[in-house]
Amino acid sequence: MNLDPKTPVVVGVGQSAERIDDPDYRALSPVELAAGAARAALLDCGADFDAVASAVDTVAGVRQFEISGPIASAVLGRSNNYPRSVAKRLGARPRRAILEIVGGQGPQHLISELAAEVAAGRSEAALIFGSDATSTLRHFARADDKPDFTETVEGDLEDRGTGIAKLISRYTVMHGLTSAPIQYGLLENARRAGTGLGPGDYRRTMGELFAPFTKIAANNPFAAAPVERTVDELITVTESNRMIAEPYPRLMVARDQVNQGAAALLMSVEAARRLGVPSDKWVFLRGHADLEEQPLLQRQDLGHAPSAVMAVREALDMAGIGIDDVATFDLYSCFPVPVFNICDGLGIATDDPRGLTLTGGLPFFGGAGNNYSMHAVAETVAQMRSTPGEYGLVGANGGILSKYSVGVYSTAPAAWTPDRSAPLQARVAALPTVPVTEQADGIGTVETYTVRRDDGRPTGIVIGRLDDGSRFLSTTEDDELIALLIDGDPLGRRVRVRSFDYGNRCTPA
Repeated sequence: MNLDPKTPVVVGVGQSAERIDDPDYRALSPVELAAGAARAALLDCGADFDAVASAVDTVAGVRQFEISGPIASAVLGRSNNYPRSVAKRLGARPRRAILEIVGGQGPQHLISELAAEVAAGRSEAALIFGSDATSTLRHFARADDKPDFTETVEGDLEDRGTGIAKLISRYTVMHGLTSAPIQYGLLENARRAGTGLGPGDYRRTMGELFAPFTKIAANNPFAAAPVERTVDELITVTESNRMIAEPYPRLMVARDQVNQGAAALLMSVEAARRLGVPSDKWVFLRGHADLEEQPLLQRQDLGHAPSAVMAVREALDMAGIGIDDVATFDLYSCFPVPVFNICDGLGIATDDPRGLTLTGGLPFFGGAGNNYSMHAVAETVAQMRSTPGEYGLVGANGGILSKYSVGVYSTAPAAWTPDRSAPLQARVAALPTVPVTEQADGIGTVETYTVRRDDGRPTGIVIGRLDDGSRFLSTTEDDELIALLIDGDPLGRRVRVRSFDYGNRCTPA
């Protein structure tokens, strides 16, 4: 095929990881973990390392978990310019450095964005990476003799901020929606409402979805928790598998204690040829899409995110294939509901023999920060090289089922296709919404719920509908209602809600 010289290709991928109990554990900083993965990506392309490093004109870093929110803290110190700290360790001197916003969509979004920059001739070689050392941070947080990860490097930085303001509000924070298990627990129980299953039966479907993931993680050398588990191990609540937030025991929750890094190297075909990158290293981004869902409380169906399904369909259409033509999947799996959402929307069986992950998934492979899907891309690129002409799909989720970025990869060459997401985003914006009554008083119906446990004290969180059809958010510490939320099935039950200066509170009607 006669390719445009500016056609972008992924030419290198790399991963790094260490565990606290490894005999050669070195307490690597986030910068060092990312640099290890980035070095592996440069070596992976099969060309002269120094020449490739010198050709990198753009570096983009995925924001670490520890600098992703208003209460997050880099307890061991941090770099003032994470992307340039990594570049410096490689001997690269990029003219542009980017620090991306929060969200698990970030890795795939950056790949799609910078591939477009390459196609437009504004970049020749771009290196994208991310890392987290949350396990090391926790290990040393209270230690007297702790490493210092503080470093200062010169150079400009395009810091895009956290982007958190789009995901939370005073109203949601006031009602306790402050952590991912709580937020996703509400979405998971909303999906359960549509299945007709009771809590126990639904929990088993979650275990059946995730048990095959553990088998993949158990054989992945970069996994944070490489242990194969049965369905019953995943769903049975025990002292070591305690309930985090209904309906999630600990083993159903994305694992945030990780020390991992991953990177991807993009180039133009022209640059790849000039630098001597063998063509069997080239993997094309055949399809891509980025969409955002409606604001959480305005969505018609809290258990589904149609924008994510639209993004997958768009990426497949762009690649010129259907869902049956995909050889490998890695669907973002911080909790079951993002995986179910894609399966529900595209008719993929949850036990599809192709599998739904290449890494082992977030609860088992690890990666509860923002960089998980870079590992998915690394695994997908490796798979595509080993099976030339096949297609692999990466689905990257961010926020509260809020943002979805998709990449379809293949060694089969094709001309670059620019992003076509804007018309689809307009369709998402035009979807009907649900009105929200922030100061709610009256009788309503439980639409979904979860229970948070602060120091062992349970607080119920309820999203419901008033009789006028508007949606409200409420908390409860009523013993009777808490018992129903934990041990019964409150979906569809009637509650009485009252508004106060500090939020809404509900009790049984």
